[in-house]
Amino acid sequence: MTDALLGPASIRDLAGRLGVRPTKTWGQNFVVDAGTVRKIVRTAGVREGEHVVEVGPGLGSLTLGLLEAGAHVVAVEIDPALARQLPHTVAERLPEAADRLDVLPADALTVTTLPGPPPTALVANLPYNVAVPVLLSFLERFDSLERVLVMVQAEVADRLVAPPGSRTYGIPSAKAAWYAEARRAGSVGRAVFWPVPRVDSALVALERREPPTTTASRKAVFAVVDAAFAQRRKTLRAALAGLAGSGEAAERALRTAGIDPTTRGERLHITGFARIAEALAS
Repeated sequence: MTDALLGPASIRDLAGRLGVRPTKTWGQNFVVDAGTVRKIVRTAGVREGEHVVEVGPGLGSLTLGLLEAGAHVVAVEIDPALARQLPHTVAERLPEAADRLDVLPADALTVTTLPGPPPTALVANLPYNVAVPVLLSFLERFDSLERVLVMVQAEVADRLVAPPGSRTYGIPSAKAAWYAEARRAGSVGRAVFWPVPRVDSALVALERREPPTTTASRKAVFAVVDAAFAQRRKTLRAALAGLAGSGEAAERALRTAGIDPTTRGERLHITGFARIAEALAS
């Protein structure tokens, strides 16, 4: 029996037939190893009948793996040729799952609605160049997402899961923490991709949780995060002076929030940024 999932030969054959050459612009690196795909699906804990959204399905490696596990999949694909081909690939290789696939030909950063029931999971091999904005925008727009498993550049993975006080902690870590608990869920070797990337990849798992209890809006809290890390070597008093209107106003807000004005942003958890946003608003 032939494997329904795509291997190196079938990926190259499909790309050749479509005249597709992976582009750097769209950060395309296709997974050519069925074992890796099944590992991602297992790690994501995809359940039969679950509604899953996938961003950047490409030639369909992971899409087939998700469908094989029994999921209903909405695949968001920016490349028109790949979006048109995906239903044909599924119909050819996994015909019994064809009615569980919806393809949305769109830029994931502009998507605000999805066809079908709200998805409970996002599982994706995210294009390297837009991984963080796509992840954060989906967590913001689709509050039905209970969990996420994304494959990203290893360096991006480190930033997403970094705790306060660590060298890699920054805007992605703090903003992801507003929505979810993030952890690294495994490494992925370069050899499973075509073309082979120059960087290592990793899996990041995120479990949705309630945002911090605060009277400040998410937008206001994220504005504080952005200002705090705009020049990360500055103290919070200096970094937030522009946002607060002056260094003195920033210091007052920080003291109201119970935070030492000489602290740097990299020491604060998202709850600390929320307290500052509250103090600035009052």
